[in-house]
Amino acid sequence: MRFNNKKKIPIYNFVHTLLWMIFSAGVLAFILEHYKFDIFGNEIYAVLIAPAVLLCFFYILGRQIFEYDSDGEAVHFKNRSIVPFIRPLSDEFPKYKIINYDVFRFLFYKRLFVRISSKTSKSLVLRYEISYLGQKDISDLKRSLNKIIQANRQKTSEDKA
Repeated sequence: MRFNNKKKIPIYNFVHTLLWMIFSAGVLAFILEHYKFDIFGNEIYAVLIAPAVLLCFFYILGRQIFEYDSDGEAVHFKNRSIVPFIRPLSDEFPKYKIINYDVFRFLFYKRLFVRISSKTSKSLVLRYEISYLGQKDISDLKRSLNKIIQANRQKTSEDKA
């Protein structure tokens, strides 16, 4: 199974640009209010703080683009951002290495933790940001990972017998 949310890149770019424009306008309004006019008083801080909070919220949610491919013998996860200074994550490993996974949710914040077996240590946990995925995509991802884990457990039990 493979899916991605690349179709939403223009929307994310628009929202990102809009947030920066609103923040810049807020800074300009704050400077003009503070040095030239004195109309709003202390309410002008809301013009500066509200866009800054929204911009921080956009960055805290993490990387916007998530790609998943489980076709073939390997699983490929790719997590990247539309923001150039955030480094992309890309991992590809065989299906038999996946031990389990967990989806962490807290309000709008969603993360996927995948535990894989490793040669050097017992296991390794990989983290992917899936806050921008829809509910259908998350359920498809869970279904695919459950199939992989179930196949791995069957193969392990057959090997032991």
